[in-house]
Amino acid sequence: MRVLGAVAVAVLLSAPAYAQMPNVNLMPEVKTKTQEEKDQDAINDRAYKNSLSKIPDAKGSSDPWGAVRSDAPPKAAAHPAKPKTKTGSSVQPGNSAQRSQ
Repeated sequence: MRVLGAVAVAVLLSAPAYAQMPNVNLMPEVKTKTQEEKDQDAINDRAYKNSLSKIPDAKGSSDPWGAVRSDAPPKAAAHPAKPKTKTGSSVQPGNSAQRSQ
């Protein structure tokens, strides 16, 4: 009885997964093209290649900000940044006038 119950549970759990499987035909019928279809495909390919050759080449960059930006990389700062104090305070230790306020 337990085996029958286990089989029933397995079937019930696998049914939704089986329903989601795509219908795959492993042996499709081989369809060959007729000579007329092959000729029409060749004509279409030639027309496509001719239309591609009629597209003009790009003449320049299409960058709208090209005139605004400079080509040179940005220069580094001439003076290195001053190191911050440990407390982050801008008050100098020798300046007692600012501390008394």
